[in-house]
Amino acid sequence: MDETMRMWMESGFNIFYLVAVWSLVVLMAVRRRRGTGAEQRIRTLFLWMFVLLALGDTGHVGFRVVAYALGDVYTSINIAGGSISLIGLGSLSTSITVTLFYMLMVLLWKERSGKQMSPFAWFLLLCGAARLVILAFPQNQWSALVPPFNWSLIRNLPLTIQGLGVAALILRDAAAAENRLFRKIGICILVSYGFYMPVILFVQKVPLIGMLMIPKTLAYLAAAWIGYRGLFTGPATQELTTSGEA
Repeated sequence: MDETMRMWMESGFNIFYLVAVWSLVVLMAVRRRRGTGAEQRIRTLFLWMFVLLALGDTGHVGFRVVAYALGDVYTSINIAGGSISLIGLGSLSTSITVTLFYMLMVLLWKERSGKQMSPFAWFLLLCGAARLVILAFPQNQWSALVPPFNWSLIRNLPLTIQGLGVAALILRDAAAAENRLFRKIGICILVSYGFYMPVILFVQKVPLIGMLMIPKTLAYLAAAWIGYRGLFTGPATQELTTSGEA
């Protein structure tokens, strides 16, 4: 694919995604106060998950659009006496917020299921905390357009455990409760990792495989839409309990 065409396709998709995800966040915020008690807590957790995701991705894909518009993907800014590329800063921001996203998802699982935190759930939160520490190491080379393979694996391992682990918890309990809403959300998470794993493993050798981030991003957008429709519109009390159906 021609580089200019790829740049325009990527930028167009990034702008569409940011408009879509922020629109859903605003709609969630407007409707969050419906219901009381556990219902509102679930809505609040879900809202904050996607506020974090939207904030991180505004840096991640938004800064890429800015860098392309400036005509230099290596455009840098100075922070605390150091220099970091716009794209690198965006990658760091989304790495932090997606980690917090999955930590909140563990709490969402707990609230929706009505269960106590299990050792496995605490382990998933610990993976998130460990990843936040890993992200601070300079070996991550945040200004590199293509991340170093070894450190990409190191920092994505706890994230993968987090995401797949909480998806397993949600899918297990959704199946037991016949709750199709949360089953769909769990499936969206699995689909997103299905597209993300090849990027982690092969993008250094085949940069074009990074285009798989588009369907991966769409899977998150689908989860936001499914959650908005099921939790924030219509009679949602059934969806917010362990026994409800979509």
